[in-house]
Amino acid sequence: MKLNGAEAMVRMLELYGVKHLFGLCGDTSLPFYDALYRLDHGMDHVLTRDERSAGYMADAYARVTNRVGVCEGPSGGGATYLLPAFVEANESSIPILGITSDVPVSSRGRFPLTELDQEALYKPLTKWNTTIHLAQQIPSAIRTAFREMTTGRPGTTHICFPHDVQKHEVSQTELWAQDGHETFPAQRFIPSEPAIQKAVDLLLQAHSPIVICGGGVVISGAEAALADLVKLLNMPVCTTVSGQGSLAGNHPLNAGVVGSNGGVIATRSIVAQADLVFFIGCRAGSTTTEHWRFPSPNTTIIHLDIDANTIGVNYKTHAPLFGDAKLTLELINALLQKQIVNRTKNVVDGKTLSLQRKEEKFAPFLQLAQSNDSPIVPERIVHSLNRLLPKDAIICADPGTPCPYFSAYFLSDLPGRHFITNRAHGALGYAMSAAIGAAIGRPNLKSVAVMGDGSFGFTVGELETITRRKLPILMIVISNSVYGWIKASQKSGYDKRYFSVDFERTDHARVAAAYGIQSWRVENPLELDVVLRKAIESGAPALVDIISQPLQDAAAPVSQWMG
Repeated sequence: MKLNGAEAMVRMLELYGVKHLFGLCGDTSLPFYDALYRLDHGMDHVLTRDERSAGYMADAYARVTNRVGVCEGPSGGGATYLLPAFVEANESSIPILGITSDVPVSSRGRFPLTELDQEALYKPLTKWNTTIHLAQQIPSAIRTAFREMTTGRPGTTHICFPHDVQKHEVSQTELWAQDGHETFPAQRFIPSEPAIQKAVDLLLQAHSPIVICGGGVVISGAEAALADLVKLLNMPVCTTVSGQGSLAGNHPLNAGVVGSNGGVIATRSIVAQADLVFFIGCRAGSTTTEHWRFPSPNTTIIHLDIDANTIGVNYKTHAPLFGDAKLTLELINALLQKQIVNRTKNVVDGKTLSLQRKEEKFAPFLQLAQSNDSPIVPERIVHSLNRLLPKDAIICADPGTPCPYFSAYFLSDLPGRHFITNRAHGALGYAMSAAIGAAIGRPNLKSVAVMGDGSFGFTVGELETITRRKLPILMIVISNSVYGWIKASQKSGYDKRYFSVDFERTDHARVAAAYGIQSWRVENPLELDVVLRKAIESGAPALVDIISQPLQDAAAPVSQWMG
């Protein structure tokens, strides 16, 4: 039996267990859309108002489900609009597949509308990408995409799908999927036994070891193995912004986020005093290490990562571990259980150290969180959400004002993916779309988008998507009429030479109401908890517009502004 190319694409996605597609229609996508309409495939197509949003939805969907996120868009502008999501997801090791339709193969070079070299465009932003020139290539291309996305270091893939190829015949006998590649990580592997033993020896010899976890811990599902390791060694855990959720926020050994975004002097001191740092699923990049100052270059380093290219780049590594975080930590734990009697004496009490530094960190935060000043200080917003949100809520935070505050002070009592932010490239306009993807991927959990008013302006059209889909998302707009991160940086590093960073205030609550969304505007801090509780408990889409202190005037946990 023969299928056309568009039908074959739909069937291949179905075989890989795809349940949701995020995207936006276009002329060159018509055969694909027609196949989605006609075939019984069990997939839900989520129509978005912007291709960027479709990509961000797929990104967060993948993060909360450990399934590949799939997005699609048309040729020309649609293909270019998807790019920000791909560079973000690929750098964050999140697998999303993008399918962009294209002009007919037979029209290439004849100046058809929307022609561009999509394969060249996506090459630096993806782990793998291709153009399908013949319909018979469709099944193999999908199999390759899913294998590339889910094995080794997860990443993004892109398929250019020309209009005429969507109409050509494909033999149904070619349609099959490789089991195990529908979720990630797939086909896990471990380091060699000598490498693992070397790491164990160094851990047993260290007087003040700590762990710094990146996003790879949660991606691997290594949270339980990590908890066993640090309990056994009484070892503090610090995280990158993306590594939040590696350990429960209220765990006594969780010292919190370190680095230049979300870290504070108290948490920096934990890294500074360590004689051994164990990086897990972390690239030891500039933000985490405050430009490679903490830890110092003389610190003993163990580095575990799925990507060998991250190990030994920024620090001389004494025990490189190339493999899956979950399986490797389980093996380390098994060896430590047998060899713990050989541990060095007079080891620093990690629990006491973590609790002391956490108390130092939160004391000024809690004092500011009680402030009745107007505009409302960001600390009060975070503190209210910490107390009022369900413990299993998923917060999606944009860069700018939300990121440092929620990175430093948002506490989920549960390990795993409860905080999402786009820290690889930090584009504005991420949080609302990410919250949609998270809500669709985990509909039983409360999904929250926290954004500045700058980010809101990038993504306001998706309020219609939220309304149409009846998604009970809570949206928080931290409204301060400024591109706050840049203005704060101009204050700190450019002697307050503020240039082109301020804009007029928008009444975000009225905008949301125009889309049919319940909304509130809060200027009085004494009203904040009451309004947030109503919004959380409404069971419907809700937006709270909070008139907030500008970031350049706030005590943000950003090291370059703190000294």
